[in-house]
Amino acid sequence: QAQLVESGGGLVQPGGSLRLSCAASRFTAAYYAIGWFRQAPGKEREGISCIGSTSRDGNIVYGDSVKGRFTIFRDNADNKVYLEMNSLRPEDTAIYYCASTRQFTPLCTVDISIYQYWGQGTQVTVSS
Repeated sequence: QAQLVESGGGLVQPGGSLRLSCAASRFTAAYYAIGWFRQAPGKEREGISCIGSTSRDGNIVYGDSVKGRFTIFRDNADNKVYLEMNSLRPEDTAIYYCASTRQFTPLCTVDISIYQYWGQGTQVTVSS
């Protein structure tokens, strides 16, 4: 069974930065699309970024709420996907999840329905 484990969350002041890690095990993450999602209390889960399967046609997508502030990238040697978060705002406070597709997906979207494997989430709190 494929497994994803998020880490790197925590408490940070507004304007600060965090780097989240999504570690994959029992499968090769490079072959699949990986998405980052977040869910704040009382709100629906929001897709914020994804990176397509490693290939010549692989894409990267950012949601409008994080564009220009967050960066997604892979470390295929370590079988991980990272989310670098800068200029954090209080409204970024949420539980952050990574997820993987179950098939080769060079062109990803932040549509939750295409992701089959999910991590347990890591809490990010932005507060002074």
